[in-house]
Amino acid sequence: MPATLFVVHGSHPCATVQRALERKGVEHRVIEWPPAAHALLQTLLFQRRTVPAIRFDDGERVVGSRAILRRLDERLPSPALLPADPAARERVLAAEAWGDAVLQSIPRRVLWLALDRKPQAIPTFQEHSRLPMPKAAVPFVAPLIIAAEHRLNRVNEASVKADLQDLPAHLDRIEGWLADGTLGGPEANAADLQIAASLRLLMTIQDLRGPLEARPAGQLALRLFPEYDGDVPAGALPEAWLAPLRG
Repeated sequence: MPATLFVVHGSHPCATVQRALERKGVEHRVIEWPPAAHALLQTLLFQRRTVPAIRFDDGERVVGSRAILRRLDERLPSPALLPADPAARERVLAAEAWGDAVLQSIPRRVLWLALDRKPQAIPTFQEHSRLPMPKAAVPFVAPLIIAAEHRLNRVNEASVKADLQDLPAHLDRIEGWLADGTLGGPEANAADLQIAASLRLLMTIQDLRGPLEARPAGQLALRLFPEYDGDVPAGALPEAWLAPLRG
């Protein structure tokens, strides 16, 4: 079942799908779009602006991390990304849906505000990219990319401050799922991959790395995504905004 995966390097839902493909042993090639420019390119190919998207060699196309993971399980049932037990399956599906609908947008907003304040960190997110930005171009190109991502993701100080205030409650929810076995099993399920990728992207921001690393939710992210490009220096986020995370 060879496939072609369309991504933006560093995107957390793209990382979710890439890890699922690896877990299932699916042979695939990756086409990487430049940040911000992906919206137009994806719309032309898939009629949706978001990544990830996958094209199977028989021509079938699927867009979005949750939809792709469902289709992977249908096309290649083993190893499964959802439990066989109906009750456990429903719990994992609910956690995955929350990770997609609620958690996934938070790293985008927080990261792009942090990069607006620390644009020199942008090249660190491209260490393993196939389309690295030349360092000499960063001062000229970074403001354009940041402005485009702010518009695409509705980034502003009020939204990011609210995201950080809500983050401790989100971590509590995740750790409830870890405690009841919905997340954190020996083999990563769809919800594990969806949620851990979002947390791991947040942990590329040094202001957040310590508080998240100290919690079981952060340890899940590090276990499933031990390597992740990106390193935003401390001081990108106001100290007052971080107080809820530091107790």
